Amino acid sequence: MVKILHTADWHLGKRLQEFPRIAEQKEVLEEMIQIADREEVDIVLLAGDIFDSFNPSHEAVELFYKTLRRLSNNGTRPVVAIAGNHDSTQFVEAPDPLAREFGIILYSKFDTHVVCGELNGGWAITQSAPGFIELTGPGFSYPIRIILAPYANEVLLKTYLGQVDRESTFRELVADKWKHIADTFCDNKGVNLFIGHFFFVKEGEKPEPEPESERPILHVGGTQALFTHNIPSQIQYAALGHLHRFHAVGQEPCPALYASSPLSYSFSEADQQKQVVIVDAEPGKPVSYRPIGLTKGRPLYRKTFMELQTALDWLESNPYCFVELTYVTDYSIDASTRRALMKAHDGIVNLIPLIKSGINEPNLGLKVEDLEKDMVSLFQMYYQSEKKQEPNDSLISLFKEVISQNQDT
Repeated sequence: MVKILHTADWHLGKRLQEFPRIAEQKEVLEEMIQIADREEVDIVLLAGDIFDSFNPSHEAVELFYKTLRRLSNNGTRPVVAIAGNHDSTQFVEAPDPLAREFGIILYSKFDTHVVCGELNGGWAITQSAPGFIELTGPGFSYPIRIILAPYANEVLLKTYLGQVDRESTFRELVADKWKHIADTFCDNKGVNLFIGHFFFVKEGEKPEPEPESERPILHVGGTQALFTHNIPSQIQYAALGHLHRFHAVGQEPCPALYASSPLSYSFSEADQQKQVVIVDAEPGKPVSYRPIGLTKGRPLYRKTFMELQTALDWLESNPYCFVELTYVTDYSIDASTRRALMKAHDGIVNLIPLIKSGINEPNLGLKVEDLEKDMVSLFQMYYQSEKKQEPNDSLISLFKEVISQNQDT
């Protein structure tokens, strides 16, 4: 039986507004290495979004290489990593020839053909094709086949698939490519896996909401959501990346799981338990899998308070976290309250006033008689309607300056 560790969405170098997360990333990746060693994992799958940007910092790159070297157990445990939508395809794949000496396979383009040959520790790539590799290793009488599906933007998809005009056509073409690979290489005499960085849903079900940081790229370049039945029937487990919450999209034709990101990266992920997934697989049989919770890193919370002392007590009892704190007040958060809150905790990312009068009231609307009011009064009404608080003096002064310039012209 081959044991697999599935992880995804590391987003190395990512910040939470002005707060760096690299120290937490070091801690949680160290925890992941310890899990891989303790569980005696045979193969590691990293399903995309390795970095948070196309041009990662030196510190993020160094952390990536050092982590992969240790995850690979100095070359005796293969690591297969694909690119996600946050990754540069050229940057991820560039060190692949050198990385392969440590049993690390970096794959970022659909049309890349991985060179067959021996890896360290008795492992070898015995067959390959664009979007596919087959591994053999010591102690295993059967091969491990992996369909590789990195994220692809519009240009890459058109190069790989040709011109795509309709969503259904795109899905059909991708499914046909994967089916052709599976029909060619994946019989029941080996373990058959899929690793992909796409937005997968079960056809007919409501899509899982994406994390806030991912929403703008949901349909970039026509890369719309794919269906779980687009995964070939020969596949025994689909290791997915892109959504940051651990969950199974479906169980047919095989378990298709998002492992989750190792840290919570936005407040839409507040209170989530982050995981890696351990998968046990053997030829011709259903896999078994179990998540293992990650404990390192600062958790994210969204909290609302009506009294200063209650807020201070909670902050004191939760020193190691990031918090989006909403404070209920009659008007606005006065300077002394703001100072007390910010002084009490170094992880307050957002401090949001919630005006009592606006909690149960609808937004203010203009009436006919309001049209006789001056511009400043109308602006104050609008601001109170949108922000649930009065604009301060400096904002009023700025507004007066803007309208006076317009009147002069």
